[in-house]
Amino acid sequence: MVARLHRHHKPVVGHRFSLGVIDIDGNIRGCAIASRPIARLSNQKFTLEVTRVATDGTRNACSMLLGAITRAARAMGYARVQTTTLSHESGSSLRAIGWNSCALNQDGSGWDSRKGRIVDCKDQKKVRWWIDIREVPELQKMKINETVDSDGLFEQCQ
Repeated sequence: MVARLHRHHKPVVGHRFSLGVIDIDGNIRGCAIASRPIARLSNQKFTLEVTRVATDGTRNACSMLLGAITRAARAMGYARVQTTTLSHESGSSLRAIGWNSCALNQDGSGWDSRKGRIVDCKDQKKVRWWIDIREVPELQKMKINETVDSDGLFEQCQ
């Protein structure tokens, strides 16, 4: 489904779990894939990363999938769910379900530092999104610096 519907990413290699959304007739309209955090400095124990969301454009399908991933993560004991989008993507589904955002101060050119790693869209600016779903003392809060876009939608994060 990701290979067929996602605008700019290939399917992921592995994941922790995935969910789908179906219409009233039982047709699959989209999927979301949740994985361990890709960034090695992210908290691997308490953080879940949404690595792909792909839909056929069905209204509210993205929001339904992201909301379901968040609820499942809470039930499984995760403290944070995070993802990244390209800076030109609106993030409206993420905003609609209450996620926070901040612009990353670099493109993804360093994201393929491990030998053999292939990163899609690595030369494009990214936006980090997250939602904290429970308190964990060892989970460091994200540092936020300043607003970086002309509309004030995204803040800069380190």
